[in-house]
Amino acid sequence: MNFCHCGNEKSYAECCEPLIKGKRKAETAEELMRGRYSAFVEEEIDFIMDTVSPDQTDIMNRDAVKKWAKNTNWIKLEIVRTENGQKKDSDGIVEFKAYSNVDGVTHVHHENASFVKKRGKWHFEDGAPVPAEQVKRSTPKVGRNDPCTCGSGKKYKKCCGK
Repeated sequence: MNFCHCGNEKSYAECCEPLIKGKRKAETAEELMRGRYSAFVEEEIDFIMDTVSPDQTDIMNRDAVKKWAKNTNWIKLEIVRTENGQKKDSDGIVEFKAYSNVDGVTHVHHENASFVKKRGKWHFEDGAPVPAEQVKRSTPKVGRNDPCTCGSGKKYKKCCGK
């Protein structure tokens, strides 16, 4: 069986398609996030536009969304974490990574997406990129003129630092 685009172990017809086709509403912010990802894969632009918060629809460019969906080979969705966004909540955040390939180059779109529930319906409100974590060295930096760490007695630049 083919799993849904969103990564759930259900078929697309059982998982995201009913959301996209309007047969049922998303119960949580994460479920809407998964549906929106599947809508990008399926190029279901109406669903993407209809699930944007009414406060944000003026700044959404339908043609740009359509072009992005069409020109992207979507690989997978990874939900990193959720904050609120459950059935009884009125807002929530879903941190996700959407993996894609454009012109042979793999991309990771890592975002904190905020969602709001208005009149019983979840909407995507806004997204902010998640900054990359700074790599921290666990050992001191070895300078070019320091003794080599292998114990040879030579300078690092003349030994292992070549």
